[in-house]
Amino acid sequence: MADWEPVVGLEIHVQLKTRTKMFCRCANTYATEPNTQTCPVCLAFPGALPTPNETAIEWTLKLGLALGCEIAPRALFHRKHYPYPDLPKGYQISQYDEPLCVNGTFAVPGDDGGFEVGIVRAHLEEDAAKTIHSGGATGRKVGSERSLVDFNRGGTPLVEIVTRPDLRSADDAKRFLQLLRQTIVELGISDAEMEKGTLRVDANVSVREVGETGFRTRTELKNVNSFNFVARGIEAEAARQAAVWESGGEVVQQTYDFDAATGTLTPHRTKEEAEDYRYFPEPDLVPVEPERELVERLRSELPEPPGARIRRLEAELDLDRATVLVTGGLDTLYEAVVAAGAEARAAANVLANNLVGAGVDPAAVDAAELAKLVEARDRIPRAAFDEAIGKSGSAGFRADPYLAETAVSSADELAPVIERILAANAQQVETYRSGKEGVLGFFVGQVMKETQGKANAKVVNELLREKLRA
Repeated sequence: MADWEPVVGLEIHVQLKTRTKMFCRCANTYATEPNTQTCPVCLAFPGALPTPNETAIEWTLKLGLALGCEIAPRALFHRKHYPYPDLPKGYQISQYDEPLCVNGTFAVPGDDGGFEVGIVRAHLEEDAAKTIHSGGATGRKVGSERSLVDFNRGGTPLVEIVTRPDLRSADDAKRFLQLLRQTIVELGISDAEMEKGTLRVDANVSVREVGETGFRTRTELKNVNSFNFVARGIEAEAARQAAVWESGGEVVQQTYDFDAATGTLTPHRTKEEAEDYRYFPEPDLVPVEPERELVERLRSELPEPPGARIRRLEAELDLDRATVLVTGGLDTLYEAVVAAGAEARAAANVLANNLVGAGVDPAAVDAAELAKLVEARDRIPRAAFDEAIGKSGSAGFRADPYLAETAVSSADELAPVIERILAANAQQVETYRSGKEGVLGFFVGQVMKETQGKANAKVVNELLREKLRA
């Protein structure tokens, strides 16, 4: 049987958070009553003419620069025709063969040096309205009984990012998307939340035998609403295609819905090609010609890329910790906490685990006070430490009252507690001694429970290992 590798390209749609829509003055807002943010322009009334949103154009340029793209001296809007209820005009105003941003490269750090993803284009367009499917077994389009349309979203500014088929695994696709989302959020142009639909991802998937250089027929996964589900969908579709080729069949170019709850793929429709959309230049809009001074100003405003920050933090941590901090928006606080005197790995662990677990906003935390907690985390009772972390984002928070509490560190006090717990859990003791050292966490938890969280976790770990080796 052949060894197969996935070949994946992504189409990412980013809804910009401008104050108004792309070609009219309707408010660009989320979660309002259906069909209340509309006007003759976005509802395609006869005689209504579009006017481009200047901010949306600037933000698209900024995103293109962050993706390493070339900025076109001249970009043109086109009409992209397809009949669907979410397009009142019967076409979408988009960019086709003359987009704003082309030929970019986006670096993703990795243990093996990482990889680069080519960016074919980043172009600006108007979003379609939101179709809400209801009834049937799933409430999804496939199998639904009815569909309703909310035109509030119709006409909102949308940037479509198209990558080259450079991704070779579902995990690579997920890592790329996480880093891309963080880039978008830090530019301040979109909330990029998949749950709200302000970031949407379609995956073009094919497979080929390892060592093969050409490309085989691809399919497209649509309507996937989380990075984990995108990865799972890619894995499922790659496995399906490999099975088709192994059986002597031919993969058909189609779009599929991936149901994350069941792991199933449902054929949706045959994949359209560019000629099916009957593109032609939008006669009511003039070409966009970005001024050089504008482009250079936007370039100068770009923050340090998330990938570069991961590489910088990796030197003092490791790739996984650095990635979690950067993609979680924690690295600014992390660097401030370390600068205030906390040990690097301890600070990273507290932020990624305790602070996130407590739901604290990193931007609200006083780094100097948090550094005190990180440094004293083994000397104060766990209950006090957890309470302090939970309140660390409150205005005027001070760590000193919690630092005054002392964890139980005396071996004489802890030894009897440990003896009782080991005696009461003989089976877990044997499990540990048979080589499954992960059960140590169970014993630590039992000691903490009996001491009401006041035991010094470091001392407890040391004493438990000593007793279990005896």
